[in-house]
Amino acid sequence: MRHWLLLLILAFCPFAMALEAPQGPVVLRVTGDVAHANAGGEAHFDRAMLMALTQRETVTTTPWHDGEVSFSGPLGSALMEAVGVEDGTMRIVALNDYAATAPVQDYFDHPVILAMEVDGKRLRVRDNGPIFIIYPFSEQPDLLNEEIMTRSVWQVKRIDIER
Repeated sequence: MRHWLLLLILAFCPFAMALEAPQGPVVLRVTGDVAHANAGGEAHFDRAMLMALTQRETVTTTPWHDGEVSFSGPLGSALMEAVGVEDGTMRIVALNDYAATAPVQDYFDHPVILAMEVDGKRLRVRDNGPIFIIYPFSEQPDLLNEEIMTRSVWQVKRIDIER
């Protein structure tokens, strides 16, 4: 259904999905098989571009924090829609080159966020920022398993898409 809706939108409004160029420092690059690019076949995002995507707050416990923590940032599904990706595999890469693989479908099946703030404060590199992939562990306790936890990459710098 999503695929047909996207094609319909593009057919009648080909510029509706245009991706603007970042105005500030690039904090996230989405590379590989993306339909919407703004930098030589890649999609580059500055903080303002990410904050303009549909946002969500997730209050959850994690294995890496004491007690409940409030994370906020753009929905992973909103990011995938912005770059025109509906399926495939993501390789999520951190600043230290740690990488985890996850299906794109995760971002459509669960309200995963690219957390940019924790408890109302901007995530800095020293706080696992600028981006920390957060699954709704408290809302969906079945996600709290080793496979999903490895997908919760912090200090994210790049997402490579393969279809």
